[in-house]
Parts: sequence; structure tokens; C-alpha cells
Amino acid sequence: MNMEFVRPMNPFGKRHLNNYTLLAVNAVVVFMLCSICLLCPVEANESFSFKNVADKAQQLAAQPFKGLTGQIPEFLVKINYDEWRDIRFKPEFALWRKEQLPFTVQFFHPGLYYDRPVIINTVDGAAVKPVTFSRNLFDYGRNKFKERVPSNLGFAGFRVHHPINTKKYYDEVAVFLGASYFRAVARKQNYGLSARALALDTALSTGEEFPYFKEFWIIKPIEESTRITVYALLDSASVSGAYEFIIKPGKETVIDVKGTVFRRKDVQKFGIAPLTSMFFYGKNTSQRPVDDFRPEVHDSDGLLVSFSSGEWLWHPLVNSRALIVNSFSAVNPLGFGLLQRELNFTAYQDLEARYENRPSVWITPRGKWGKGHIELIQIPTESQLNDNIMAFWVPERLPGAGTPISFSYTMSWQYPDKKRPQGGRTIATYTAKGKADEMKKFVVDFAGGKLETIPADRPITASITVDNNAKLVEQQVYKNQVTGGWRLVFQIQPVEQSGVDLMLKQKRPPIELRAFLKDGNNSLTETWSYTYLP
Repeated sequence: MNMEFVRPMNPFGKRHLNNYTLLAVNAVVVFMLCSICLLCPVEANESFSFKNVADKAQQLAAQPFKGLTGQIPEFLVKINYDEWRDIRFKPEFALWRKEQLPFTVQFFHPGLYYDRPVIINTVDGAAVKPVTFSRNLFDYGRNKFKERVPSNLGFAGFRVHHPINTKKYYDEVAVFLGASYFRAVARKQNYGLSARALALDTALSTGEEFPYFKEFWIIKPIEESTRITVYALLDSASVSGAYEFIIKPGKETVIDVKGTVFRRKDVQKFGIAPLTSMFFYGKNTSQRPVDDFRPEVHDSDGLLVSFSSGEWLWHPLVNSRALIVNSFSAVNPLGFGLLQRELNFTAYQDLEARYENRPSVWITPRGKWGKGHIELIQIPTESQLNDNIMAFWVPERLPGAGTPISFSYTMSWQYPDKKRPQGGRTIATYTAKGKADEMKKFVVDFAGGKLETIPADRPITASITVDNNAKLVEQQVYKNQVTGGWRLVFQIQPVEQSGVDLMLKQKRPPIELRAFLKDGNNSLTETWSYTYLP
């Protein structure tokens, strides 16, 4: 199956730059100030709320789907990345900048991959005001096509600014751009992985469906606001939906998400709280796929899951030769997320990308999600430019066709929290050729919890599980005198396959591995989980 997720283009640059230089304007003509003025407010009998959007979504689902493609001029869709990036919003026209409110909003210009216009409204009490597009809001740089841009083109998306690193500078803290993608950062972070509103039929032979946001409502903040609320209307061939995002930026940027989805037709796979990331290679890649000076290249290095049973599971990411889809069954999971546990610059040596400053995202369900599984999808990639990792929750059963699907959860965009888990955790996974042909060696370093206080002569053991496609050959557990933690080393031998499978390496089945450290009958660490393709 040839599948690849196109990495949503970062508005800061091709290689994840976090410095987006905007041109300063020393003088502003009066008529340009009017170009971002809002249309006459649409009055409502009560304050605008999530219910208003949910009602729109329900009405939309009762109608045939109408895509919005073809509304952006062809010449804009055909521009290259550098030309699109050269179209820059003028920050002096940001929403609420002159009012000196704690949040401001800037907008993106359609073009290139962003071939659908979105309607963006502001809400102030009961007044809903559409934001008017104007070419005068943008500096087109070296581009010569400004006059060819329709005066009513619309926007591609928007970004939210708020001072999180210093009191005076309004940092970019969240972006909504492209399909249903959005992303955020916490204090002293750069953009990395993304989130989506919904994942439909992902990694199925029938092909994935990409819902998109077609309209937004941004609630005007007050002077003392520490949060900003965004409502969004979702649409696609199979579903429509209403979403609420309450964004609270800071040392840890928290986004409370609420969604209600209406189906026009059934879908095979319904993915809630999807996260999308990139893993090119890391510590567990014994041979780099390219000739590169950087030791590691990734936005995330593992999936962490917290089960209601109390178990924690860590699954290091891989960039393997074939598509890998893992399912981790759960009942009312306590949380899951894609993490960037490696935070040392020396592990990456990339002064431009600064992968050590990429966010980790933790999903905490609100309410009980029932039975289902966390699905992890890992797609082979030959480049760091494509997102090849996805993780989301899939309910075991959905309500009847005419019943809406509602859910809510909290997203924490952060540096990894050492309280997740409070016990020992995996800090590194290495792989190497075993002592005989076809054998594979795994080296797993654990740290945290009680591990540093346990003396080297304590008989710590490992519980290792190997599936039926391989057998455990040997294992050792010993104190890591450098980190203060403990190291597990073991080797496996794949079982003999048929003659055809031996000849065709791509036909060999994956090997599922699990391991954790224990002191007697007491678990000391999270469960390390790994999928190895011989």
C-alpha cells in the first residue's frame, strides 16, 4: 500500500523555522485601516455558543455535500512555496491590536496547498461579524500578481498571538490552517507536530477522507482574558461537525476540545483526537537512511498510553520498510500522546530546526470513552518533509446512523511531563545486529522513579514478551552507572519462515515485543513496546 501524509506546510518556512519576519509599515493610510473593518453585525437573541454551531452542522448534514474547491484562482493554486510564503499579513492590521487586548489574530492568504477559502467571524456578545478580506491586509513581497487577486477572495486560515515568553511581545501560540489541521506551542517552543479535528478511514485501502473547517467564530477576549475561544464548522463528504476550542497559552498550552459530529453516511474508521507527526530516524535507527550529520531527525519519538488499569505503555516510533498499524486496546483510557522525550540539542545538532524544542502533546479524555483502541500508524518516508506518523482513538462501536457522535478532551502542548509516568520510563532505545545472522539486539535504557536509588547489586529482572514470530535468545539487566538508571539488553531470533518468505524480505511478518523491569513482583517501569520488521 503506497500511502503518505502530506506534511501541512509550516507558515514559518520549509524547515520548521519559528521566526516569521514581517515587514514593518511606518505609515498607514486611513482607507487601509478600513480594509479590515467588519461587516454590520448580525444580531442574535442570545450570546453565540457551541449550540449555534451544532445547529448549523446538523442542518449541513441534512444537505448534499458541496465541496469548496475551485473558488481560488488557478494561478494562486499553482504558485510555488516561496511565492506563497512571500505573501505576508501586515501585523498592524491584526484583530484587536489597537485595543491592546491580551490576544490578537492574523490571517493567511489562500494559494498553493490552501485551495479552499474559509469564512472567519468574530463574536462580541450577541454580535457576529464576518471579517472582510482585503488585498491591502497583505504585503505581496516580490510577487507581481496582487492586482489579479479577487477583492472578495477570503482567507485560508488564521493564527493566534499572545505574550507567553515576554510580557510585551505577542508570540504566535496557535494556528488553524489547511483542512482541519491546527497546532500550538507552549513557552519556549517551536512548532512541530499537528493535530486534526477528525481522522476518517485512515490507512484503509479505500483511501482516507479529509474533513475541513469551512467557517470559524472567534470570541473577542476581554482585557483580563487568559484564554481565547474558537468555534469551527467541519464538513466533508461523509460528515459535518461542530467544534469548540478553548485555548489557554502558557508554560503548558492547554486546549479544551469539544466536538459533535453528524454523519451523512457511515465511515469504516472514526478517529478521535488525531495527532500527526514526523519521524525520519532516531536512536533506534542503527543505520541512517541518508548521509546526514544530524544524529536524529524527528518531531516526536514515541507514543505514550495510560490505561485505566494503571499500566503505562511507551512505544518508540520507527521509520520502517513497510506500513505499520498498531492497535492498543483499552477501556476508558486515561490518556495518550505523541511525545518528544529527547530534549538535548546534542541529539539533533540542527541549529535551524531545533527539534529539541518541539512540543509533546498529551490527550486527556473528558468523561468515559468506553471500549476501543488507540491506533498508531507509521508510514515509511524518505524525507523529513512529510508527516508519516498518526495516533488517534477509535471507538469500538458508534451510535446509530442518525445519532450524533459527541466527545470532549483536553490537549496539553508541553515539554514532556516527568510525572507521566511517575515510575521508571524509557529514555533510549537502541538496536543492532545480533551475535548471529538474522538475530537482533535491543538495548533499552530506563530511568526515573525509584531506579536511581536502587543499588547495582540488587537483582532487578526484566519481564520480556516476544510474539510467535520470534524467540528470546538471551537477556541481561544491569545498572547504568552513567545515567543512574538501569539497562536492559536482549536478543531475539526470528522463527523460520517458508521458502518464499525467506526470499522476499518484505513478506516477513512484524515481531511484537514488550518488556518492563521489576523488583521481585513489583513493577518498576512503564511497559516498553516495540514493533520490529526483520
